[in-house]
Amino acid sequence: MTEHLVEPRLPRDLSAFVAGLPKAELHVHHVGSASPRIVAELAARHPDSKVPADPEALAEYFTFTDFAHFIQVYLSVVDLIRTPDDVRLLTYEVARELARQQVRYAELTVTPYSSVRRGIDERAFMAAIEDARKAAEADFGTVLRWCFDIPGEAGLEAAEVTARLATDDRLRPEGLVSFGLGGPEAGVPRPQFKPYFDRAIAAGLHSVPHAGETTGPQTVWDALTHLRAERIGHGTSSAQDPQLLAHLAERRIALEVCPTSNIATRAVRTLEEHPIKEFTRAGVLVTINSDDPPMFGTDLNNEYAVAARLLDLDERGLADLAKNAVEASFLDEPGKARLTAEIDTYTAGRLAS
Repeated sequence: MTEHLVEPRLPRDLSAFVAGLPKAELHVHHVGSASPRIVAELAARHPDSKVPADPEALAEYFTFTDFAHFIQVYLSVVDLIRTPDDVRLLTYEVARELARQQVRYAELTVTPYSSVRRGIDERAFMAAIEDARKAAEADFGTVLRWCFDIPGEAGLEAAEVTARLATDDRLRPEGLVSFGLGGPEAGVPRPQFKPYFDRAIAAGLHSVPHAGETTGPQTVWDALTHLRAERIGHGTSSAQDPQLLAHLAERRIALEVCPTSNIATRAVRTLEEHPIKEFTRAGVLVTINSDDPPMFGTDLNNEYAVAARLLDLDERGLADLAKNAVEASFLDEPGKARLTAEIDTYTAGRLAS
């Protein structure tokens, strides 16, 4: 675990409720979800990497000074994913960890450009994630879907490759539902990516860019206006603009909130200053997510516990948060109805016991 892990002291009953609560997760990164065990195994496979193969040494390695340092460390872990077998191992093990937390449905953010650029064959990459997705659903019951995201730091070349992989019917994986944009925001304006998002949307994909994490609310407006965002990754600075909050609330455009991540990357100084309270007061649809959980010393259950403390939630409030994620997801309507009903049944059973 890293120093970033915040362990809220919840009443035992509420902690147990969170642990068993059926959930959906909408903002969690493929490579960023690699546990210390998996990172260490991959580092041992590739000893030329700077990433330590000792799980204990990884705790220090995953301690970030700022967002730029986080990106540097993140990319060093990306470099460990060099073969289709690496891709398959990572994907399946991420699903195992999600299932352990009662995640029934997850939209995993995948950055295919990073793997293809490192020499993994495009078709082999797609086959690896799809094989892992189908095996995980059969073995764990967790449904995975993909968001292909552009690594913003790699520029328009990465955008072109990502858009091609996401829209070419000969390559596009069955589980792909959305198109995103990640990486640093400063110096990476959102409007330049409009043509690539237009292509993805025309191909039937949903738009879910990161915006307003480490830059101001104008970045969120740009994502909404130019990229036609249907959800916003982070959106932390939205709280600085009441008109933006009103727009998000009126349009039911969800924010993918990742509290511990925001502290770890120094996007927010302290949890007490986190704008999640402003979001909920404004009526914005808030979803709770873990982002890059092992890197930030957290998991989705911990993020729900953080939210419970910040928002003073009881069991019903936590269940409503879980249902927010279902509503904002790209799961089909029968799937949404089933998962919402499961959350309600679980909650009723816990409160009656």
